[in-house]
Amino acid sequence: MNRFWFVPLVVAVWEALTRLQDDLDFPPPSTIVARMHELWFSGPAARLFLTDAAMANLLPSLTRMFTGWTLAAAAGVLAGILIGRSRTALEYVAPLIQFGRSVPPPLLLPFFFVLLQGSLATQLAGIVFGVVWPVLLNSIDGARSVEVLQIETARVFGLSRAEQIVRVILPAAAPKVLAGLRLSLSLALIMMVISELFAGTDGIGYQLLQAQRSFDTPAVWAAIALLGLLGYLVNSLFVLVERRLLGWQRA
Repeated sequence: MNRFWFVPLVVAVWEALTRLQDDLDFPPPSTIVARMHELWFSGPAARLFLTDAAMANLLPSLTRMFTGWTLAAAAGVLAGILIGRSRTALEYVAPLIQFGRSVPPPLLLPFFFVLLQGSLATQLAGIVFGVVWPVLLNSIDGARSVEVLQIETARVFGLSRAEQIVRVILPAAAPKVLAGLRLSLSLALIMMVISELFAGTDGIGYQLLQAQRSFDTPAVWAAIALLGLLGYLVNSLFVLVERRLLGWQRA
């Protein structure tokens, strides 16, 4: 917390430089914050000060982001654990995984749009495809790193394959799995914005695009600042959860 003094210092320097420059394309932070308040946080207290624009754009964006992330997390962890515990399966699918993770997810959005015939489905598919790879790879790595002695001990105690996964493999692989999930959160935020820019009818990305088209520069910077703030908050919350879940490891 003692290092947070650097943030207001940077903001103060930013404010001074932009006011001296007086460039409409680079408004000062005070103007950006005022625009953020006007757009999203000047609503009634009963709605936590959220405006109509916030209800129509922020909440749908967060819903799509967390829905896509949850689907990718579930699929990535399950497939990663199963593949990581089978050398034969890993040998077969490893080339496909390396090929899939090398494809830039934004390039597939037109394909998803034609295939799924819907903006919401396209956005979710784009988020899932962009997010699943770090979860899958970290889950595979975590499952492969489980010590043989742990598995043999579980077999001696008569644990079934499913019980071994739940009681032995998942806890042992948890640090790497959670690292993949944490990385995937930032990717989910990025893919959410890109998918809304491409096929959105609402959301932060869509609002950013409309602000750019109408030459509302403070609104553009407000959307960028909001995305950065959301990324920081989501990451901080996940770190708290991660520390709670891995408390046994530090002990």
